[in-house]
Amino acid sequence: MNQPENAYAAAGVSIEAADRAIDLMKGWVEKSRRPEVIGGLGGFAGLFDASALKAYDRPVLATSTDGVGTKVAIAQALDKHDTIGFDLVGMVVDDLVVCGAEPLFMTDYIATGRVVPERIAAIVKGIAEACVEAGCALVGGEIAEHPGLLGPDDYDVAGATTGVVEAEQMLGPGRVRPGDVVIAMKASGVHSNGYSLVRHVLLSEAGAGWSLDRHVDELGHTLGEELLTPTKLYTKPSLRLARETATHAMAHVTGGGLAANLERVVPAELTVTIDRGTWSPLPVFDVVRRAGDVAQADVEATLNCGVGMVALTDPGSVDAALAILAETGVEAWVAGEVRALADGERAGSVNLVGQHPGW
Repeated sequence: MNQPENAYAAAGVSIEAADRAIDLMKGWVEKSRRPEVIGGLGGFAGLFDASALKAYDRPVLATSTDGVGTKVAIAQALDKHDTIGFDLVGMVVDDLVVCGAEPLFMTDYIATGRVVPERIAAIVKGIAEACVEAGCALVGGEIAEHPGLLGPDDYDVAGATTGVVEAEQMLGPGRVRPGDVVIAMKASGVHSNGYSLVRHVLLSEAGAGWSLDRHVDELGHTLGEELLTPTKLYTKPSLRLARETATHAMAHVTGGGLAANLERVVPAELTVTIDRGTWSPLPVFDVVRRAGDVAQADVEATLNCGVGMVALTDPGSVDAALAILAETGVEAWVAGEVRALADGERAGSVNLVGQHPGW
């Protein structure tokens, strides 16, 4: 009798490919291991020894979940998958650190139309390397094969992370004071938000219709190289600001741009003024603005415009904060200040004034 074809494989799901992907990624995951991690890959749950929290007087757990959005379309088009993990880790881990929380561990989720072991391993390699840079452990995840729902070469990635902060040391709006100084930290590029706008403006037939291999003089390299630039991780430098300086709040500049994200940590009785003249946005933002004839207000409401993280810091700690950031490889500058509301101003508002050099 003829042996029947494996029914699950006939449906488009390969258990063998998934197992091969896990074998390929194990070494990278192990590099992200922290001493508190119990066991390894293959269990039903990732395990982390919570006795480490005994050193805290009142430990507060923080958690964050996010994805990479349509930036994965760039990675798929270029067939380069080992950097998208930095974008994922940046999105979840640096949302934690703004409250002063140290990231402890992370899990990931990769959905794909077809498991290609080498591709999955490349994605996880990037996630694990980014976890090492951020100081958190990658304790597990899921590879989901969805034939018929996703194309064979399509995938999406998401993740969740958990961290801890001492209750008395949490950063946030309640600590912000008039006179606090806004320290801006330079982005590495578009990061992982606003790619639907960028792709529409630069790549679609309704927009500029450019290709990813187009060399753009203003960028100094191809458009694809620019758009796949990994998200800058601010985790360890930001933790040092929280622990070693009188930094009162931080904001991770993701979807919605600088003003909208900074407003999330500005108390109602105060306002913040940001001077655009203190920095020149990276060339890619001007390329998007000019190529698509996009209004500056729309660019600022969608993209980070060159600022990936901001800290609201006591004036007496500004020099120390800038020194820490320089020492840890983060380009930073004073971009504005916090002050009391004036008559007619909107509570908790962030006001962008002046103009970027060259815009």
